[in-house]
Amino acid sequence: MIIRTIFVAIAVASVISGPAFAQTAQSAAPPPGSPAATITIPGNQLPPPPQEFGGKIERDARNSKPFWPARVVPPKGAPNVLLIITDDAGYGVPSTFGGVIPTPALDRIAQSGLRYTNFHSTALCSPTRAALITGRNHHSVGYGVIAEQATGYPGYDSIITKDKATIGRILTDNGYHTAWFGKNHNTPEYQASQAGPFDQWPTGMGFEYFYGFMGGDTNQWEPGNLVRNTTPIHPYVGKPGWNLMTAMADEAIDYVNRMNALAPDTPFFIKFAPGATHAPHHPTPEWVKKISEMHLFDQGWNKLRDTIFENQKKLGVIPQNAKLTPWPKDLIKEWDQLSADEKKLFVRQAEVFAAYAAYADNEIGRVIQSIDDLGKLDNTLIIYIEGDNGTSAEGQPNGTPNEVAMFNQINPPVEDQLKYFYDVWGTDRTYNHMSIGWAWAFDTPFSWTKQIVSHFGGTRQGMAVSWPAVIKDKGGIRTQFHHVIDVVPTILEAAHIKAPDMVDGIKQSPIEGVSMMYTFDEKNANAPSTHTTQYFEMFADRAIYNDGWIASTKVMRPPWVTVAKLPAPQDYPWELYDLHNDWTQAEDVAAKYPDKLKELQALFWQQAERYQVLPLDSSVATRMITPRPSLSAGRTSFAWTRPLSGTPNGDAPSLLNASYTFKADVDIPQGGAEGMLVTQGGRFGGYGFYVLKNKPVFTWNLVDLKRVRWEGPELTPGKHLIEFDFRYDGLGAGTMVFGNYSGIGQGGTGTLKVDGNIVSTEKMEHSLPFILQWDEAFDIGSDTGTPVDDNDYQTPFVFTGKLNKVTLDIDRPKLSPDDVKRLQDAARAAGDGPSDDAGKSASAEPQVGTVGLSLTDKIQLRIDKREGCRKQAEAQGLGMMDRIKFVQQCVQQ
Repeated sequence: MIIRTIFVAIAVASVISGPAFAQTAQSAAPPPGSPAATITIPGNQLPPPPQEFGGKIERDARNSKPFWPARVVPPKGAPNVLLIITDDAGYGVPSTFGGVIPTPALDRIAQSGLRYTNFHSTALCSPTRAALITGRNHHSVGYGVIAEQATGYPGYDSIITKDKATIGRILTDNGYHTAWFGKNHNTPEYQASQAGPFDQWPTGMGFEYFYGFMGGDTNQWEPGNLVRNTTPIHPYVGKPGWNLMTAMADEAIDYVNRMNALAPDTPFFIKFAPGATHAPHHPTPEWVKKISEMHLFDQGWNKLRDTIFENQKKLGVIPQNAKLTPWPKDLIKEWDQLSADEKKLFVRQAEVFAAYAAYADNEIGRVIQSIDDLGKLDNTLIIYIEGDNGTSAEGQPNGTPNEVAMFNQINPPVEDQLKYFYDVWGTDRTYNHMSIGWAWAFDTPFSWTKQIVSHFGGTRQGMAVSWPAVIKDKGGIRTQFHHVIDVVPTILEAAHIKAPDMVDGIKQSPIEGVSMMYTFDEKNANAPSTHTTQYFEMFADRAIYNDGWIASTKVMRPPWVTVAKLPAPQDYPWELYDLHNDWTQAEDVAAKYPDKLKELQALFWQQAERYQVLPLDSSVATRMITPRPSLSAGRTSFAWTRPLSGTPNGDAPSLLNASYTFKADVDIPQGGAEGMLVTQGGRFGGYGFYVLKNKPVFTWNLVDLKRVRWEGPELTPGKHLIEFDFRYDGLGAGTMVFGNYSGIGQGGTGTLKVDGNIVSTEKMEHSLPFILQWDEAFDIGSDTGTPVDDNDYQTPFVFTGKLNKVTLDIDRPKLSPDDVKRLQDAARAAGDGPSDDAGKSASAEPQVGTVGLSLTDKIQLRIDKREGCRKQAEAQGLGMMDRIKFVQQCVQQ
């Protein structure tokens, strides 16, 4: 028996250490095969191969020996990781990097660890976040732009392919507990419904738990796109004053304590990504009062910029010889040029923004403190990135009470904002954003803002890192160039976990970032950066960094302009900056170093081909209505026979720029009925078809600035067919391929019918051209989120009759041959010939670029464009090979 026991022990050790399952048990671990056994895997293959049974099986259990598979745990000493990333906050926002807004939680991390003054994002939300969780460049993982603007190219389709596993997946398979709280902007818009698929949701990308919102932003008071794991939830209903910022901090604190109670020895990884400070700016009244009483912004944005710049030099987060980039007088008024009304409104906007930033930092501080309270802070790696891009200038020159209005090219004047929205700014009655002057100031000392990658105002983020057990240079500053793709390799090195070669049988593409962990050692405080080259591209604005130099294209479209005629991307002029001597890009030296500029330009194209950046595309607003795969793609007729809520915009049928007919077959009970039949959007832009006090109503909410309403008489008890028919007056989205926007946003005539009889007819002068409120859903039989008219009802407004069937038929305009010829002639006369949409796919729904065009028309357009490209090449005096390459690239734009 003793011999048998020894033999089994030897056999078990052989199995565990053998090549078939090359894993090493942690020291002092329970015996292999015991219920408490743990194992650390090599990590090259995820999930690891099944562990071989190391016990003994006879016919009789009494003569057999059990053997439990070991529980996978990270390497000994692997830290907890708290990865924090806020939203739309530039370098000059937090007090930690010279700003006037108090951010004590970020200060705490910087004082106990390190501040990084040369850390970069991609200048836009989805792209930065995709790079953050994969360690690859944003185009490499399909996020050249945000998910809502995805197009059918590998670098832009919003799909993180299976050969690029996320940090969540890697750490989960290596034994971490993993969770994600807050913003998820990395699920394709057309996969965000309850029909899935769910493999591109956080839980499908390897995170064990998710509590947050789907999409770019949300109403913090009433988030219509909030989910737990993959299930929509509405915890705010019946809870006045509920705010998502506090709720997600509470959820994260609960998670930390739950994991500690259940598995105290297992490290956790948490991604904490609040909506702050992306619009809408929704802080609690207490924080608005606190910040307003500080009077931080009374002297205006020019003085604010000077103050931040002085603070930055005092803190040492910019070099003493750094230059403050000039104020863009040709684009933004100086503070002294503003009227008293403008100043009053704009100060209020900045105070609410600052309150939101301070409020978010306070809630982040609560999460950090909860880790400290459990005694786990010493071995917790905290990476706190302030902003996923520069401060947003998408609020237009006057700011806006409704961001949805801005994306539909509507900008309320200052007098209207003061009259109707000043007193409720930041409450649930606004979807607010601030004036562009504040955005520029909060990106001090740099020029430009969010969306712009060519200048650091769009890409430079303040970041602090602490890990008390490892980082001993408390309060140190690091100036090495690094990028958001460097976070994943840093976490992996800290945890002693390798990037996998294979995941689910799929060979993994290499991690493209480099670890920053060398900077944790004080001996390397001034070591050269290990990240020597980095391209940047967004909406054809672009730059290339290499060893202290950066070549940048001139900004051709301010971020607050979403529709513009621009030169071909290849024609953008370039600038050159020597960052060794010019930390803020204040002096263009392109004329002084032409050879250096050419070298960097060539390097950019190499990087662009390597990382799926091509084809360059400068369009912005038009990409929001580009047809994409979805549950409604290619369909013009829809039917629902029972209530259904929560279908997001990306999968819902779109009524924009089209004629359509809704029909609702209902039974009205004795005593009448009311409730929602069908709706999409809410308080800040959308439509609702409902019964109110037994009367049929159809309401179009034009971004909370105007409502057009059709109403009929009371319905008698019994069966009725209620119909709303809208006839659109415009030519539709097909005009945009010719650089002509006259086909969108036009009006039309709506007719409300009951049992075939017309009961109301109204003319709508204009319609929404681009987008409805994106954080709300398409609902049948009730209304989630906010009402389209607060004066009529409050959500959920469930229909109290019987809803037998709802149908929708959409009739999209088609360009006639005469329309095409007229648009072609107008485009050529303007010197802005239509581009050929290369996507001649066989999909059921044509791409916007080919709507209404016959094959002959497409060929003719391509010939015209090629001829124009050839003339451009000749004018530049290019040699034959360069001319051929230029024309090939030009035609694809």
